[in-house]
Amino acid sequence: MLIEGRQQRSIWFDAATDQVCVIDQTRLPHDFAVHRLRTLDDACEAINSMRVRGAPLIGVTAAFGIYLSLRENPASLETAIRQLRATRPTAVNLHWALDRAVRDLSEHMPTGVPTEIPPEKALEFALDLAEEDAACCEAIGEHGSAVLRRLWQERCGEDRPLQVLTHCNAGALATVDWGTALSGIYKAAAAGVPLHVWVDETRPRNQGGALTCWELRQAGIDHSLIVDGAAGHVMARGLVDVCVTGSDRVSASGDVCNKIGTYQVALAARDNNLPFYAALPVSTVDFDWPSAAEPILIEERDAREVSIAGGIEEGGANARVRQYPEETVVRNYAFDVTPARLVSGIITEHGVYDANQNSLAALAGN
Repeated sequence: MLIEGRQQRSIWFDAATDQVCVIDQTRLPHDFAVHRLRTLDDACEAINSMRVRGAPLIGVTAAFGIYLSLRENPASLETAIRQLRATRPTAVNLHWALDRAVRDLSEHMPTGVPTEIPPEKALEFALDLAEEDAACCEAIGEHGSAVLRRLWQERCGEDRPLQVLTHCNAGALATVDWGTALSGIYKAAAAGVPLHVWVDETRPRNQGGALTCWELRQAGIDHSLIVDGAAGHVMARGLVDVCVTGSDRVSASGDVCNKIGTYQVALAARDNNLPFYAALPVSTVDFDWPSAAEPILIEERDAREVSIAGGIEEGGANARVRQYPEETVVRNYAFDVTPARLVSGIITEHGVYDANQNSLAALAGN
């Protein structure tokens, strides 16, 4: 992604200090800060606190967390996997990356010492996974761009920009680079497709307002921030051509689990005859989750994310303000599930697929 005109990834390894660096997303949009991970506990804290967030980035961060653990104790793979797996329960990329790490790193266990793994092999795995994720997301962008260009030609011609609505943050900050839903927007804009993006604020952590708007501003892409409840309104007024979001888990039947509020966006899109797409790597498709008819664990986060607001005072000082009395009961659900019937297509690194079991089955094993 572009930051002040220079290319920057969301996570990288600093060989000089033997540390993992991440953009601290809890400090955006007011302050760009690099946070350094030195231990397994640092990696777990970064995931739990949402210094890093977004399913693909969580998976890569976990891979680096394994390296940080093995660097201290080459026999700690099992402990590291257990701690990392407990950080975020819903995003499938975390568990996919950990399972893949176990499989790949087990091949490097020295004979006679079956529990020890050379740390350099774990670092190699994490670096390879990061490169793979960046290439994957760029490919998602190519396929997403083709969808947006087609819709622009069909709906807008040369007369006006394509109006895209997105929810939460599915940009470079949610991945190693490029993003998922925003990757297609970046690619389309670079190819000359005029765009305007409606950005849902995405309560309670405001990833749309804090992160997506920040990314789009850095990239010079026209956008407007709206509260979540206004999404249906701008659709009904004819101000939206297409909705595109990311996803944290997709069922084998095409049901899309994503940030809370996505279901309402998809419902409003259907009522207004607008296409709704989810963009994601194949690793986000959980072929062990048959369909939305089988419930999955939905993460419920700290009530203080809803009841306490943070921001910058007019004088420039950081401030945290309690919005509701402590006795107010808050249920802070982090995700919801959009049924496949509301999904126009699944945009992946391999192309665009229908949201049904027969179509997605072609991706199994990729």
